[in-house]
Amino acid sequence: MGYELKAFPLYEGSYSVAADKKFIPFNPAIHNAKDRPASLFVYVQPFLVQTSSDLVLLDTGLGYQDEDGELWLHQNIRKAGFNPEDVSMVIMSHLHFDHSGGMMIEKDGNYFPSFPNATYYVQENELKSALAKTSKSYNQPMLEALLRSGVVNYLTGDGNINSEISYQLTGAHSEYHQVISIKTGGETYFFGGDVVPEPEQVQRKFIAKYDMDGRKAMELRQQFGEQAASENWICLFYHAKSKAMARLRFADNAFTVIEVS
Repeated sequence: MGYELKAFPLYEGSYSVAADKKFIPFNPAIHNAKDRPASLFVYVQPFLVQTSSDLVLLDTGLGYQDEDGELWLHQNIRKAGFNPEDVSMVIMSHLHFDHSGGMMIEKDGNYFPSFPNATYYVQENELKSALAKTSKSYNQPMLEALLRSGVVNYLTGDGNINSEISYQLTGAHSEYHQVISIKTGGETYFFGGDVVPEPEQVQRKFIAKYDMDGRKAMELRQQFGEQAASENWICLFYHAKSKAMARLRFADNAFTVIEVS
């Protein structure tokens, strides 16, 4: 039996990123990868999920704004048929700035919640750890503003936000990374953040240098991939080049990716 899809990818484009951790827009139609040596090429897309009672935003993109100061994220939410003011939950897998940049909007050197009607859900130790580090992976002024904002509901370990939404602390990519499952409308939507960022990483067994614990991340991808196939989840892939929403099938020790649209 098919169900009406309740998840919507909010595509922010493709980028190259080098050791300086700057995300530079990359369009293969007009840019040459050879001009960006020692770069990783990534795609960025947060997701909206409409549950029975909430409009949930899963991670928040890079936080880039147009010439008028409007977040691309807000524009993409409108393109999906919603208003930014409708978002009632913002759930973060982790706080690396390519996932968290759109949580707060910067105006004249000050930061304000991008979704003032929403409660933000963050692993408490992920925020504490990010603020304690000197790392280009985090926008610490923004995170300090988030800490003072009063909009955050802190999570610890594994648990449930409500009867439809659960979270699981995985670590592996960052120390307090979490994955999120949402059961609504007859489907289970699984958001793996940067532990399961794209379908190709489920299909190939490899250890990524950008993970805190690459071996654990590889093992988790296999574990979640097999569970997704067994339980017919719809996987939401934040860094997918294609097939941002897909089901997995596992047979003969190999995964097949079936796009959902």
